[in-house]
Amino acid sequence: MKRKTKHQTLELIKLIRELKKASTKNKVNIWKRVASDLEKPTRIRRKVNIYKINKFTKEGEAAVIPGKVLSLGELAKPLTIAAYQFSDKAKEKINQKGKAISISELINKNPKGSKVRIIG
Repeated sequence: MKRKTKHQTLELIKLIRELKKASTKNKVNIWKRVASDLEKPTRIRRKVNIYKINKFTKEGEAAVIPGKVLSLGELAKPLTIAAYQFSDKAKEKINQKGKAISISELINKNPKGSKVRIIG
């Protein structure tokens, strides 16, 4: 029998509430989708390498990863990447060409969610 898991950190609970509030306030479904992905158990949460982000995004877009960004690959174009977690090496690689920010920072910068792509 699998054990039920709950949100482990208060920070994650606040982020999920913030995403849901931004979704209803701005009438945008992308933030609701990210919130539902973050509500899933840790073992199911997404893990994405930099090469995949580079492959599936266009220049000028922002990428949201409701999980963790790992460091395999190189970033070829300037992108803004928002994620719940970054590995140390991934953050270094992203900041050389683009910008690594938290999901709540992206909500404040772009509340309507325009040119934002969910990766993973």
